[in-house]
Amino acid sequence: MIQSSTLTIQSERLHKRIHDLSQIGRIGETGVCRLALSKEDYEGVQLVKSWMEEIGLTARVDDYGNLIGRLEGRDPTLPILMLGSHIDSQPYGGRFDGSIGVLGALEVVQTLIEAKFVPEMPIEVVAFCDEEGCRFNKGLFGSRGMMGRLEEGELERTDKQGVSRREALISFGCDPERFEESRYPEGSIGTFLELHIEQGPVLESKGAQIGIVTGIAGPLWLTVEMIGVAGHTGSVPMNLRQDALMGAAKVIIGLNEIARSEPGAPTVGTVGSLSVFPDSRNIIPEKVSFTVDLRDIDLDRRHGLEVKLANLLEDTAAEHGLTYTVREDTNSESRYCAGWIQDIMREQAAELGVTPPELMSGPFHDALVLSYYCDYGMIFVNSRAGISHNPQEYSAPEDISLGTELLYRTVRELASKLQRGNSSE
Repeated sequence: MIQSSTLTIQSERLHKRIHDLSQIGRIGETGVCRLALSKEDYEGVQLVKSWMEEIGLTARVDDYGNLIGRLEGRDPTLPILMLGSHIDSQPYGGRFDGSIGVLGALEVVQTLIEAKFVPEMPIEVVAFCDEEGCRFNKGLFGSRGMMGRLEEGELERTDKQGVSRREALISFGCDPERFEESRYPEGSIGTFLELHIEQGPVLESKGAQIGIVTGIAGPLWLTVEMIGVAGHTGSVPMNLRQDALMGAAKVIIGLNEIARSEPGAPTVGTVGSLSVFPDSRNIIPEKVSFTVDLRDIDLDRRHGLEVKLANLLEDTAAEHGLTYTVREDTNSESRYCAGWIQDIMREQAAELGVTPPELMSGPFHDALVLSYYCDYGMIFVNSRAGISHNPQEYSAPEDISLGTELLYRTVRELASKLQRGNSSE
């Protein structure tokens, strides 16, 4: 365990901000519901913006809803060193997911300012809008927006109350007609770093406080609808039914088996949402819609599993007399962290007297989007019992502080390395 006396950052200040932010959208004792572009999200953004301004950053909210705090460098024309994550949450979320990446980055920059360290290039701290994607069923919105990666129809997506993303952005104070002004030109971001909780049990299983991320697994999100024939549950014989829920159940069980088919592989497959129509106890289900989340760091292996899933759908539909549709919501390749950034993290961790395990990220992050435009690196913080997207989510203060300290030391060394102009060597 690292002693607080060895830390450069101010742990007490960092954890007070984490606590204060967690009170906005608080549910129960430890939970948070701060959906993207909601009233609670707006209050959170304004609070973090006030902290940015207090320490001397120039802060703004762009038209994608991203909060951006900028520390000017000696040469404002140089590519930006960007740090950050998100502060929006799941409907039944925890205090640390995303937030420690924004507030940890803010603490890093404040520590640089207090040390009178002036970087050659600008440093920006970003709280990206709608990383989670749960409100409009499409995540990484702010980071994709600023990088020009939005897809057709995204502003027309609606939440459960029928509010469109366009309407939510306007209510948030953004202007979708001015998106182009918030785009970052190609080459304007030099490097991106993100601190995040692990959201899994690997670090805890290794007895480690923090870890160095090697890459982000490519997520495939699908929405499947299976269509059968409704009928009275008391009068249609079992062998004559076209039960959409029976077919969906076989596919869901089959997905679990497909994801487990290669022992030791980091593949994960999940059905997290299911809707049955007409949803009556004495009517055979006519339509069932469910989501599929399939992830793997090895894209070739994931493609092979996709084929198995497609075959399973075809066979199941034929067996039960069903038809089906598949909509692709997200399809991303795996993206590996820059080796030279990992080297810096290893060196700085060694100076702290720790040897963090190296692990891949199953969840996607805003770093996934930035990886297409610049080199990136990530630091993970231990999540107790691997719990996340849950009010019971917990990362110990000393672990968050250690992760933030490693981020700080990485930023200082990285900034010096970039000043010498040898980042890719």
